[in-house]
Amino acid sequence: MPKVPKLPQLLDRKIYKTGQTRGADDDVIFQNRVARNSTVLIPLNQFENSKTAPDNKGIFENGFIVLVKPEEFFEDKKTNDLLTANNLKLGKNALLFYETREQWERFNPDKKKLKVATSRKKPLKGTYVARVPATTSENGSKILRGYTTTNLKGAGIRVYEYASQNIIRLCKIQLRFLFWSCVDAIEILRSQGMSDDDITQRKATDLKEAKDNKLDDNEKLRQARIINAQNITICPLCLEQLSADGFFNRLEQAEGRDVPDLTVTQLNLFHVRELRSGEFNHKPYNLGWGHHHCNIVTKDSGISDTLTWMKKILDTNRNAGFEF
Repeated sequence: MPKVPKLPQLLDRKIYKTGQTRGADDDVIFQNRVARNSTVLIPLNQFENSKTAPDNKGIFENGFIVLVKPEEFFEDKKTNDLLTANNLKLGKNALLFYETREQWERFNPDKKKLKVATSRKKPLKGTYVARVPATTSENGSKILRGYTTTNLKGAGIRVYEYASQNIIRLCKIQLRFLFWSCVDAIEILRSQGMSDDDITQRKATDLKEAKDNKLDDNEKLRQARIINAQNITICPLCLEQLSADGFFNRLEQAEGRDVPDLTVTQLNLFHVRELRSGEFNHKPYNLGWGHHHCNIVTKDSGISDTLTWMKKILDTNRNAGFEF
């Protein structure tokens, strides 16, 4: 079987990274840019609507850890009943999560002789984890305990960012299909050094893979704001046709505020329906390519709420007599 020509490295890397979670710094409990099928962290108050994975018979591929507030565990009998009813146990698949100074002082784990967790798989080899920010008061330094070593940094991922290996694979197939649906994909690949023969072979392979997996339904993609009536890939927010050049060009920077190591490109992954608690929205027919700035504007609000907000701003400016 002939080897499939590779896409340009920058594009290939961008598609690969869609299977990873967002960034996270050392002061939070989440892992930084890891696979979306990693161990998920579920706050106890969200367990009921987040406990079932979207596929794989409802089982998270690398398990889950339920995070319990200390005050809930030590002061509310209903919490213990809830844990028991759901087969949850500290040190097995649940942890106390200290995130405020008040929690640390009222339910100090050292005084209670609790052990810091050191594993993401059950048993967790401990019963608590802490990410308490610093304060200006005396003895107010930050408290970071559990999952802080180089090889074990972060306890897991945000549950709503989860996707199984198979869903990640399908999303990548559809995202490649959407690249080929950009108005000038072939022309841009030529400019990136691919030969016409390699372009033809790679395009045929990617389109066939999308068809075989039923990921090329243009009507569904149009309804999701991912392509337009001409079957050309568009930004889900502004609906502008996308040039494949945006996958390779860095963002323009304001004069005087430019940095030499900027790696952000003009086009990035765009969740049409935003990632949110209780839903698993990293999935086919909900992912497109969009402008970086449109993504920033939308943030976690979702397209509908963002458009409502934008309309309100425009109406307010018009009513105030400003032209634009």
